[in-house]
Amino acid sequence: MYWDYLNTPLGWIKLVANQNGLLEIQFVPQPEKTYSPNSITTAARRQLEEYFSAERTAFNLPLEPRGTEFQKQVWQALQTIPFGQTVSYKDIARMIHNPKALRAVGLANGRNPIPIIIPCHRVIAADGTIGGFSAGLWRKHWLLHHERVLMS
Repeated sequence: MYWDYLNTPLGWIKLVANQNGLLEIQFVPQPEKTYSPNSITTAARRQLEEYFSAERTAFNLPLEPRGTEFQKQVWQALQTIPFGQTVSYKDIARMIHNPKALRAVGLANGRNPIPIIIPCHRVIAADGTIGGFSAGLWRKHWLLHHERVLMS
């Protein structure tokens, strides 16, 4: 396992990878004293720095999120949501050809191990409210403002 840290407007994040891809992004109170980066964590760190400084709107990284086949299907669909746009849980259920799986889509969205890069923050409730976010609603609000989805 390899890991690195990045201080962001959302707090410290820990980037966790193996030799094949990025496994997780974790929000942490502070970095540990040891770092063990590899080329994937280094690339993720650089691309996230560019995202937070408004120089990047899409990521190009090898990803290896761990989850069930259904969760991976949902996470793959999330990656098709363009920067600055939102969709509903219902839209994601339709995208994966399982229109009645709204609750399961919501649960999979909440278990996304690679937030920001797999943009679960771009999924909102059908009524236009921002819904939930496992890392805290204030972070989701910030991300949607950053992408100019929310203006207030």
